[in-house]
Parts: sequence; C-alpha cells; structure tokens
Amino acid sequence: MLTRRSLILAGGALLLPAILRVPALAQGATGPTIGTTARPLHVGVTAGVHAEVLEVVRDVLAKQDFAVKITEFSDFIQPNVALAAGEIDINTYQHLPFLEAQKQQRGYDFVPVGKTVLTVMGVFSRKHKALADLPKGARVAIPNDPTNGGRALLLLDKAGVIKLRPGADYRATIADVAENPKNIRILELEAASIARSLEDVDAAAITGNYAVPAGLNPLKEGLAVEDKDSVYTVLVVTRRGDENKPWAQKLARAYADPAVKAFVEQKYKGAVIVGA
Repeated sequence: MLTRRSLILAGGALLLPAILRVPALAQGATGPTIGTTARPLHVGVTAGVHAEVLEVVRDVLAKQDFAVKITEFSDFIQPNVALAAGEIDINTYQHLPFLEAQKQQRGYDFVPVGKTVLTVMGVFSRKHKALADLPKGARVAIPNDPTNGGRALLLLDKAGVIKLRPGADYRATIADVAENPKNIRILELEAASIARSLEDVDAAAITGNYAVPAGLNPLKEGLAVEDKDSVYTVLVVTRRGDENKPWAQKLARAYADPAVKAFVEQKYKGAVIVGA
C-alpha cells in the first residue's frame, strides 16, 4: 500500500512534463486582452465553498465589464497541475502551507497575489459530545494531504487529544505524535470523503470547505476549532511574473468587495471568513 509520502514523490515525478510544457495561454500570446469576453480570465478552483465564493467574485467583476471563466476541480492537486501547464491563468483554493509544500515537492514557481477566505477547520463527531469522551482506541480521521493533515494534528494537539513533539508545525505527520494517552487510531483519508465517513469514525477533522456543504458548522458543532487568525487563509495564486498583471490584481481585490463579504457572512454564518 502506498504511503502519503510515496504518493507525493511519485506525483512529483509524473508531473515534471506538465510543469515544463506551458502552452500559449500561459506564455501571454498576442491576442485579446485578458478579462474581455473574447478572452476571459481563466480561474481554477475546488468545488464547494471556494467555487461558490468565486462565483460571487465573478459576478462582481462582470459589473465592471471584466470576464471570468471558472474551472472547478474535485481535488487539491489538479488546480496546480493546470496552472503549471498553462491551462488556467490563476487559482483560488490553497493556503500558504499547502502552496509552500507544493512548490518544494513539485518544483512549481508560483506566487500568492492576495487572500480569499478562511474555511475554518473543526473536529466533529456523531458519537461523542466532547473530545474528552473519546474511548481508548478511538478512530479519528484526518485529511491525507500533507498540510491539512498537519493542520488537523495541530488541532488535536491543541485540544489535548494527542501531544506532538516540540517544534512540530503544519508539516507534522503521525510520526510526530509524541504522546497518545488514549491510543487513538488516526486514519488518513481523502479530505473530500471525510465528511461522508463521519458516521464510521469516532471523530474527524474537516475543513470548512467540505464541512459546510455537508451541513456542519465548525463554530456551532466543532468539538475543537482552529483560531480565526489562522495561517490557512486561502490565497489567489499565479505563476511568477504574472502576480502584478492587472488581471491578477483585479481578481484579488474583488474578494474584498462588500458584496462578497455580505454573501460569505450570510451564507456561512461564521464558518467561512473573508481574508484580511
């Protein structure tokens, strides 16, 4: 069975041709101006919360005669593959720890342009009312991608369920668990599937972009919730050299529009927060 680390290494090798192959879209070929109807800004995003917010951003920009084309992806890897290959201009789904990990592991030369929203991570349970009630040997699910997995472990550490080794950060893995008094079993699952697996485990760490569509509100139902000043606020990201282009700056600024903030506050009731 492949481990998470082996999958990352294998993925990096497989994606090398995609990183090197950048078609005309990424090269800024002559033609219609980006943001026009003839040449919309191509934005990649993961399905769910980030796509919903981006749709509002698109509508805000449409009123400014700026056209956006949205491409939704079902996992965390493909939006960066598409950006590296020049199939999209920019993406809006990843936080800084994930971006830095992707750059290190896959060789991407990407830079952040601005902030979008924070989807608050919480630990949920259908079987227990508090994490202190977890029995010995309890099964606890966390995301299997490197940074959100570490994010979940930090949250479990903060809640007192486990204790990580000194100095552990978002890059923490199960190997960094120094103390596990209840001998809980930490299950690494695909982030998108964890909410659906909640009935099958004792507890699960779920990011807001997957919790909200599943009807879960971290602020109301989370047994542990990360702080609002989290480093995990999602970013607008593009290839180096494009970060100061008018179209990149325009997209990033649109997330601060009052209409976007109003939508987020009304729709997500605090489970999603517009980045500062």
